[in-house]
Amino acid sequence: QVQLAESGGASVQAGGSLGLSCTASGYTDCHYEMSWYRQAPEKEREFVSGIDGEGRTSYADSVKGRFTISQDNAKNTVYLQMNSLKPEDTAMYYCKTDRARARTLEAGLSGKCNPAYAWGQGTLVTVSS
Repeated sequence: QVQLAESGGASVQAGGSLGLSCTASGYTDCHYEMSWYRQAPEKEREFVSGIDGEGRTSYADSVKGRFTISQDNAKNTVYLQMNSLKPEDTAMYYCKTDRARARTLEAGLSGKCNPAYAWGQGTLVTVSS
C-alpha cells in the first residue's frame, strides 16, 4: 500500500517562488510515477504537472514556463518548483500516483507494484498580491 506525503506549502507574495515535494512510501523496489494537482476554493481539482519513469514531463497551460517538475527516483520523491507565482495559483496542492514500475526483475514478476493508487493529504499554497 503506497502512501504519499507532500510538504513545502507556504504563504508567499506574488512574483515569488516556492518548492513543493512529495515522497511515496511503499515498496522500495517499485518506482511510483507521480503528478501534481491543485484545488482552489470552490473549484474543481485540476491537473498541474506530471512526470513519468523516463522523466518525460507534462504541464497545464496555466503553469507552463513557471513551474518545473522533477524527481529523485532513488528517493521516490517528486518536486514542484513554482516561480513567478500569481494569486490565482493559490490552492491546496496534492500529489497523486496511479502507476508504478518495478525496479527489479523480482518485483516485476511478483506483480506487487501495481495497482498503485494514492493521493497525498495536500499542502496549502497561498499567494498574496
